[in-house]
Amino acid sequence: MGIVRVAEDVESGVVAGAAGGGQVTAPLLGQRGGGDEEEEERCCYKIHETGGPAAGGGGGRGGSLWMLMLSTAVAVCGSFEFGTCVGYSAPTQSGIVDEVGLSISETMRISAIICIFGWLSLHLAKGVIMLYFGRILLGYSTGVLSYVVPVFIAEIAPKNLRGGLATSNQLLICTGSSATYIIGAMVAWRNLVLVGIVPCALLLTGLLFIPESPRWLANVGREKEFQTSLQMLRGEDADISEEAVEIKEYIESLRSFPKARVQDLFLSKNIYAVIVGVGLMIFQQLGGINGVGFYASYIFTSAGFSGKLGTILIGIIQIPITLFGAILMDKSGRRVLLMVSASGTFLGCFLTGISFYLKAQGLFPELVPALALTGILVYIAAYSIGMGPVPWVVMSEIFSIDMKAIGGSLVTLVSWLGSFAISYSFSFLMDWSSSGTFFVFSAASLITILFVATLVPETKGRTLEEIQDSLKSRR
Repeated sequence: MGIVRVAEDVESGVVAGAAGGGQVTAPLLGQRGGGDEEEEERCCYKIHETGGPAAGGGGGRGGSLWMLMLSTAVAVCGSFEFGTCVGYSAPTQSGIVDEVGLSISETMRISAIICIFGWLSLHLAKGVIMLYFGRILLGYSTGVLSYVVPVFIAEIAPKNLRGGLATSNQLLICTGSSATYIIGAMVAWRNLVLVGIVPCALLLTGLLFIPESPRWLANVGREKEFQTSLQMLRGEDADISEEAVEIKEYIESLRSFPKARVQDLFLSKNIYAVIVGVGLMIFQQLGGINGVGFYASYIFTSAGFSGKLGTILIGIIQIPITLFGAILMDKSGRRVLLMVSASGTFLGCFLTGISFYLKAQGLFPELVPALALTGILVYIAAYSIGMGPVPWVVMSEIFSIDMKAIGGSLVTLVSWLGSFAISYSFSFLMDWSSSGTFFVFSAASLITILFVATLVPETKGRTLEEIQDSLKSRR
């Protein structure tokens, strides 16, 4: 996922940044069985007792949609933290350079604690080593959060809300990044760490009051807590019997298999999910989001438009467009959003490429800034509605529970490696050919459309177990 960040003042020559990251998956689907014993067990799963959360501390009585929303809200504090980690260096680069002497560089709880130490290291840094140490801690925790948050949301959400709730991850990443830019323009770089510490504190506190993932509890054999957690998330009066049995049936079917190994990713039963997950991450990065994000100011100024104004406009459109995508996620479906988004990123990159081509040829110079601005804004809007959030949603749905950790780690690794490769090579590509760079990105978007149309499954409106069941026919 790419998040646009703005550096100091473009006209001063400092370049903005973005980052791509990932998240991964949730338990998936299973075979269904029948029989009198199972029917009898199914009847017993209607839970009437209430209690505290299954893990992570205390909680309230009852539960329903409010508990689901609270759990999601707590989880996406990790996404906001992700965004602040991504955005922190943009408004602070010059302060760091001047003061420190550096030239221009469980899971959610554990990650939040590590984040706090990382932010404090930055706040107290007196030299390069302390600064590097803090950024390493933040980089580690960001990687963990990019994996854990979407998995948790996918595991707790009902099928009719899963897509929209999972997209809140991307929305809060955008919000965190934007917050660091706006606040960073008004406060000293050492004080900006408070923007990152606040969501850490909210995350740590919130985890005390929300239930653990019911699928994870079922997988580790904590039966009573599994039932309580699922009941809290679905509501005190909800009938969870069918969903509970479906989850347990699937997990039981997995226990007959040996412990998952990395090489198991390439078995016939798993390779389809790997191809889809890794493919979406590759095409997300090949579309150039991190190049555009890191060098947004440079792109605008190179095309003759104000870099500062351009990046502010990007920040303005990102959040509402991502929110709109979240609303559409469970209505239009994942495949449609991906293809519409890829079509938009193609158009945006193509227009930007045209603007640089006209500039290089000395043609219609008055049109170049407007074309570049239009192209980049179209690109960012299209990316935010689909290619940004949807790959992570799909990934949180397609891996089976036994392969979730390994498969999710692989896909996250591919995403971050792709982010690094595009970010690192972008300036060289622009030196080679500014217009050619964006034409290459636009071609990658066209291939993305074909990839989605051919291989990516539709997961809208299905439980994680139903998705896994449907994937068997494609293996």
